[in-house]
Amino acid sequence: MRGELPADWRRQLQDFIAAAVAKPAAVATRISSQQVLNVLGAALPELLGGSADLTWSNNTDFKGYRTVTPQNVAGNYIHYGVREFGMCAVMNGLALHGGFVPYGGTFLVFSDYARNAVRMAALMQQRVVLVFTHDSIGLGEDGPTHQPVEHVASLRLIPNMRVWRPCDTVETAVAWGDSIDHATGPTTLVLSRQALPPMPRTPAQVAAIARGGYVLIDSDGAPDLVLIATGSEVGLAAEAAQLLTAQGRRVRVVSMPSTRVFDAQDAAYRASVLPVGTKRVAIEAGSSESWWRYVGLDGAVVGMDTFGASAPAKKLFEHFGFTAANVARVAAGLL
Repeated sequence: MRGELPADWRRQLQDFIAAAVAKPAAVATRISSQQVLNVLGAALPELLGGSADLTWSNNTDFKGYRTVTPQNVAGNYIHYGVREFGMCAVMNGLALHGGFVPYGGTFLVFSDYARNAVRMAALMQQRVVLVFTHDSIGLGEDGPTHQPVEHVASLRLIPNMRVWRPCDTVETAVAWGDSIDHATGPTTLVLSRQALPPMPRTPAQVAAIARGGYVLIDSDGAPDLVLIATGSEVGLAAEAAQLLTAQGRRVRVVSMPSTRVFDAQDAAYRASVLPVGTKRVAIEAGSSESWWRYVGLDGAVVGMDTFGASAPAKKLFEHFGFTAANVARVAAGLL
């Protein structure tokens, strides 16, 4: 009830991260999240999960979970039904009561329905974990009604809210660890529907994920261009960097899964990741508004400033310019 967690949960999470580094696999980050939950569900009896009628799409269930029912209130998972606001309000109450670390899932676009309760979690500084999946036009054929565009930027604006948009299993595990550690406010985990390629990292880079933004790929010599990306666009940035390097450019790729955590780092670290005076391009399949502060007026953002469309994800990414060739073209134009 005092919020103290079992002593070894962090070790078990680190073991999972080490295994993910050793055996990388391309999976959707919503699947990566479920893999993490299989570890945390056993390690943290305080966890109380759920979903607003999308359990098997959000992948918020875990091995050995027990459903709360009128006949059995000793479970650790709630099927909330189609009631996103009600789910988040209940999670706020659970966090305020003490003894629980509540999390709940829905599609990112449906976070609008939960907005008042999400804002109250931040206002009350409660440890609530919001698992928002299907995070972009990568959702595909469901079309613009279900494709979030402005939602990540909007969530990043909420005071006390930590937003993580991880690019692979390792970043997803780090994000989950931070959400459990962060006892003075809510965390939003923004996760993909589609499979994302694993990124190779050194041990130092794995450790640096927890700082919100870090150098994933570096150039030979000081970079003359920095590509900043999150989530599904990190792999895209890595591909674009290869094209630009072949053109003789010195390119750095920065993965920034959490802008708020990165902004909380000291100035020297932030400058070491984003060198002053270097041209920058930010890439995210969402609103471009929140990225101009990182690229400046002489930089560029490859983002979404219209609604999406209904088509397979690959065709949508091509249509809206989320290709390595287009990113390389935009970047080369700055130079």
